[in-house]
Amino acid sequence: MNRKIAAVAAIATVLVASACSSSSSGSKSSGDVLSTDGKGKKITVWLMDDAQKGWNEVVEAAKAEFKQKTGADVDIQWQTWTNYTTKLDTALLSGNAPDAIEVGNTQAAKYIDADSFVDLTSVKSKFDNSDKWLDSLAASGQSPDGSKTYAVPYYAGARVVIYRKDLFEAAGVTQAPTTLAELKDALTKVKAANASTPGFSAMYLPGQNWYTAVSFGAGTYGVKNVIAKKDGDKWASTLADPKFVEGISTWNDLQKNFSTGGTTSDEATQDALMAKGNIASIVGNGWEVSSVADPKTGDPSLKDKLGTFALPGAAAGSTTPAFLGGSDLAVPTNAKNAGLGATFLQIFTNTAQQTLLAKHAIPNAKNLVDAYKAADPANKATGDAAQGETWFIPNTPLWSGTNETALKTAFGAIAAGGDPATELKKANDDLLKTLNG
Repeated sequence: MNRKIAAVAAIATVLVASACSSSSSGSKSSGDVLSTDGKGKKITVWLMDDAQKGWNEVVEAAKAEFKQKTGADVDIQWQTWTNYTTKLDTALLSGNAPDAIEVGNTQAAKYIDADSFVDLTSVKSKFDNSDKWLDSLAASGQSPDGSKTYAVPYYAGARVVIYRKDLFEAAGVTQAPTTLAELKDALTKVKAANASTPGFSAMYLPGQNWYTAVSFGAGTYGVKNVIAKKDGDKWASTLADPKFVEGISTWNDLQKNFSTGGTTSDEATQDALMAKGNIASIVGNGWEVSSVADPKTGDPSLKDKLGTFALPGAAAGSTTPAFLGGSDLAVPTNAKNAGLGATFLQIFTNTAQQTLLAKHAIPNAKNLVDAYKAADPANKATGDAAQGETWFIPNTPLWSGTNETALKTAFGAIAAGGDPATELKKANDDLLKTLNG
């Protein structure tokens, strides 16, 4: 654990030194954060190949508008998530950083803390819909206190319930549940109707799927500062708060009564397991519908039998807050054409481009999510989840796999019969050791 913390700190220190030594780095005035002086120039932009495969027309439209506005060309260099941060670290250290980059929203804090991204606070209002950005995506691109913006939301993914419509209907459940009481009643019926199926889960909730468990805690405690909050210069964990424990007890009740997921598994294999036929529902990202029915890894015969709905919340008419994953966009402080890079991001995330992207993924602002839901009826649940309350991990570079292990251990122990308050207090103490260095 200490080696991981030391490694993060070392990278941060070196990145700061690299940024400060660059001739184009450092704090920029509002006048030069955005630039249109690009005649005869070409900027380099790193984007994940998800866009190349899914919404390349958005990229091309942004390139054309950027060319018209600045006179500059754009060299899109397609990336993959495998070893991406290592490649980015190397580019930042070498002084050959791209002019704009995509970064996962759980990765952004490390670079923000290292002062590796241009401060966009002074021009945030010049980005379309910046006052309506999805909460969790916006938070991931900010300083821990939320006062400064260093990364711009790009697109998101939200977790919902993915279910076998045929199994629910065969059990007499013809409408997707909208309350926690309706959900429990539906799962009870589905469980009874499939009592003869070995290892059947009406809802697969493996003990170490901490994303889903924390969502229930956020539903009672609240999404702000869920897991941990900044208290002066230190972090304080909120896992042991009675309201959080109350939500976890609801999750524990569901996993005990309706899941055969066990205590040592997480959600990593749930798509393939659901395809085998003895799972009626899972909690996963919307794209997992395609994974369950994938001809290579799943069962294509399930394609038209799968549906989605938002996980109901504790209060009537509410939904359980979803963890919102996704990507941000930023400009490295030592980019050679930082001002043009920022202008490309301004254009790439404007209303026109984000509305076009909404045909394929959840756009970056709440007011544009309706376009995503209108693109396909199957998008309604994930769109509703993104527009509702969402939560995110503590915004600190010290968040790591060690923290996730502490959460997995706690929820696995609870699923095994441990007392929720006791196990969450242990996780609470473990997290504070890591988050406070």
